[in-house]
Amino acid sequence: MPEPSQSASPATSHNGNGSEDLKRSIRNHLKYSQARDWPSSTPLDRYNSVALAVRDRLVERWISTQHKYHENDPKRIYYLSMEFLVGRALSNYLVNLDFKNEFYQALKELGIRLEELEVNDIEMGLGNGGLGRLAACYLDSMATLGLPAYGYGIRYEYGIFYQKIVNGFQVETADNWLRKGNPWEIPRPDYIYPVKFYGTTRQGIDEEGQPVSEWVDTHDDVMAMAYDIPIPGYHNETVNNLRLWGARSTREFDLEVFNEGDYIQAVSRKHESETISKVLYPNDQNMWGKELRLKQEYFFVSASLQDIIRRYKRTHATYSQFSNKVAIQLNDAHPALAIPELMRILVDKECRPWEEAWEIAVQTFAFTNHTVLPEALEKWTVELMARVLPRHLEIIYEINHRFLKLARKHFPKDEKRIERLSLVEEKPVKSIRMSNLAIVGSHAVNGVAQLHSDILKTRVFKEYYELFPDRFHNITNGITQRLWLKSCNPELAALITRTVGEEWTTNLDVLRQLLPYVKDKDFCRQWREVKQNNKARLARHIQEELSIELNPDSLFDVQVKRIHEYKRQLLCALHAVALYNRLKENPSADPVPRSIIFAGKAAPGYEMAKLVIKLINSIADKINGDPDTRDRLKVVFVPNYNVTKAEWIIPGADLSEQVSTAGHEASGTGNMKMALNGALTIGTLDGANIEIRDQVGKDNIFIFGLTAEEVEHTRTQGYRPNKYYESNPELKQTLDMIRDGYFAPGHPHIFQPLIDSLLVHGDPYRVLVDFDGYAQTQKKVEQLYLDPETWTRKSIINSANMGMFSSDRSIRDYCRLIWNIEP
Repeated sequence: MPEPSQSASPATSHNGNGSEDLKRSIRNHLKYSQARDWPSSTPLDRYNSVALAVRDRLVERWISTQHKYHENDPKRIYYLSMEFLVGRALSNYLVNLDFKNEFYQALKELGIRLEELEVNDIEMGLGNGGLGRLAACYLDSMATLGLPAYGYGIRYEYGIFYQKIVNGFQVETADNWLRKGNPWEIPRPDYIYPVKFYGTTRQGIDEEGQPVSEWVDTHDDVMAMAYDIPIPGYHNETVNNLRLWGARSTREFDLEVFNEGDYIQAVSRKHESETISKVLYPNDQNMWGKELRLKQEYFFVSASLQDIIRRYKRTHATYSQFSNKVAIQLNDAHPALAIPELMRILVDKECRPWEEAWEIAVQTFAFTNHTVLPEALEKWTVELMARVLPRHLEIIYEINHRFLKLARKHFPKDEKRIERLSLVEEKPVKSIRMSNLAIVGSHAVNGVAQLHSDILKTRVFKEYYELFPDRFHNITNGITQRLWLKSCNPELAALITRTVGEEWTTNLDVLRQLLPYVKDKDFCRQWREVKQNNKARLARHIQEELSIELNPDSLFDVQVKRIHEYKRQLLCALHAVALYNRLKENPSADPVPRSIIFAGKAAPGYEMAKLVIKLINSIADKINGDPDTRDRLKVVFVPNYNVTKAEWIIPGADLSEQVSTAGHEASGTGNMKMALNGALTIGTLDGANIEIRDQVGKDNIFIFGLTAEEVEHTRTQGYRPNKYYESNPELKQTLDMIRDGYFAPGHPHIFQPLIDSLLVHGDPYRVLVDFDGYAQTQKKVEQLYLDPETWTRKSIINSANMGMFSSDRSIRDYCRLIWNIEP
């Protein structure tokens, strides 16, 4: 590559946004940050130089934003989350910064290809699924709305895992996302906090004769070091902060042991202590994994609270204004240890009376619950908590003691209810219920879709709702349209902007102005062309990665999400087999061609979910290798699903599969992303599907299956899955083929656990009862797909009615209902 011209106007400021300014910055970083000249530079050198040039412009706004917060002393929002699935930083930043055209011009003039930047723009391994992606969307919206907000999490050195498919099986390998460095983060060695573990507690009496407690004799302590990542708002001057904590040993190594010649032993404790921030979600199927997970959760909330208090104390001498200036949102129960940790700091360190400290804590914390599954509600055994965090266990017991006194006043002589309300579960293993702790220690609790919130109030936390009805709220999840339309689907975004203007990027309700255009044939034609281009792009990606050729004219039927039994990828897989059997029985038939696209990761210890992945890949091998299917039916499983792959899968989807067992999905956001991009939804009345139906209209969505109430009824009144197996010949044939090894001839019994789950163990996720309704609804999908004009109109209606699913609306709801702050 020839070296570009070094000339530049000396009158241009160092960090201006013109193409000449950008070129100068990139060249300077290549020389002074990467220590390269142009001829010797690698694609990674050029990527880092470009990234640092963009970061320079973020930093100027970042510093200005933080100065404003310091000068004005507003109430600040602290969003605590174990995950932040932010995706590719460069592409995200360029959407929000207001010099994208100048940037592309500078790259063109420098001879830097976008492809080489995209290859090196690696996703940060800070999240896994919906929880982390939601947190990332919320940070984007908070910055766009100009809110003084901070994200806090862990700087995992390895993501959850890199998923490979080997012989159809998921194989987990290390996701070493930091191997090439991370030009977007700024290490902050001046912000480093001690985090303690183990030890004992010592009781005493203070100078005023009051009992005091001290946490002593701790060991394996670590230091939490801050790494900051800028979060810019969209086309404004706000740049907020995502602060991530990396674990560092409190001492490098044992010098005495080192001098004796045993270097490995000398540094072993250093490496052991630093494992806390190594991996996102260690496998907690064993005690070592459980202990590490508990230490991770405490590590990040302890460091975050120390940092929050440091910032508060810069301008406040007492804690009288703490809850008026600090709002801490717990994103699920993972950060719930922040509640006893704040109590420990206030009572043990700051010598505040318990009652005062508790009032501060409750008014400061709010809790977002993300599950309705009792087995997914986090618990820690008392034995583990007593060993790792002994003082916190004492505080939790004191919280529980005082809370149960209150509960008994409301529910006298109802010890069964008191037992359910208790923060301590006595059987089968004495444990701390972290969600219960989060509810008791927060002034607000919210679900993330209307159905989910109703289930929390009527089933999961019924006793708590009866005790604290004013604490419970619903705030339906949202997504940022800046990433999930403007960035990932630029052709559709451009068509929308030409039609209704640019305002939709910050006010998604503006999309309703598209509704009159469903009668405009030229607009509908352009809409179809955009969709077809997106499908062709998706087909190219799959061809390049998997060597599977998809028919772009086929119905792109997409289910991409975490692999879990309740999300029912199995239901879609069974339907794929049924479609295959119809083709085999009538090879001359002319059905609607269909490409079924799966993607998602199963937790490493979740064997049933991993077996579903194997089944999907075995079905795909059989179907894709059969000449009878030709271009009429294909099945693909895209490995290592992440934000980047979602960005090219979602715009190409025709049909969005949202088929979870009703009453199990808290909300979902993939359903919102695909509908925003013009896909039609087939789904159950679960999670946010209900609200999507209400927004788009029942004629523009495909609903099937049991309702949440009907699912619950089958549990109380009895359910016989064999009845559906015996009465539906197509279903029976499908299951028999899987059971008898048709899709795994060398291992005929490999899928027996899946068959047993359905027919022997009660079909817990009601796959069989919903199969016929699903299959019949899929026939309606095919009939509609044969009418492209009507399909297009419904596609436009779906996109146009997604306004309420913007994360901007969600954040405004948090401001109004929970944080008491004005955007």
